[in-house]
Amino acid sequence: MTTTSSLEGQNQQQLKRIRVLVAKLGLDGHDRGALVICRALRDAGMEVIYSGLFCTPEQVAKTAIDEDVDAIAMSLLNGAHLTLFPKVGKILQTQGIDDILLVGGGVIPESDKKKLEEQGITGNFGPGTALNDIIEHITNNIKKKRIL
Repeated sequence: MTTTSSLEGQNQQQLKRIRVLVAKLGLDGHDRGALVICRALRDAGMEVIYSGLFCTPEQVAKTAIDEDVDAIAMSLLNGAHLTLFPKVGKILQTQGIDDILLVGGGVIPESDKKKLEEQGITGNFGPGTALNDIIEHITNNIKKKRIL
């Protein structure tokens, strides 16, 4: 039986603003798309933390933990997505963190998207993706995680 206080806790959790870390990994100095994503997520009511350029997977994981984020939206345009995106997930796992949604974006060939999904990196959005698709992906997946 669910008590009133646990129902209130569930409602508060569902109403809590989504916190997203937008992260630029590796040797990729192109951040215009990431900055557009930051603004779109903010305008959709999310709290957004931007990592800045040239982050290591270790820095991204540490920031995500320190900032208590719900999701990490990782952006990479230099082709190292199969190495760097999963490394963030592995670092989080070694820290016992399994409730942060990992979202990929950038120039990701179709053939690599399934490999990333198998490693827990969702979305894997490319150039030209509608901002609403990214917002809905994050929102819907966070809502699912909060219900569980």
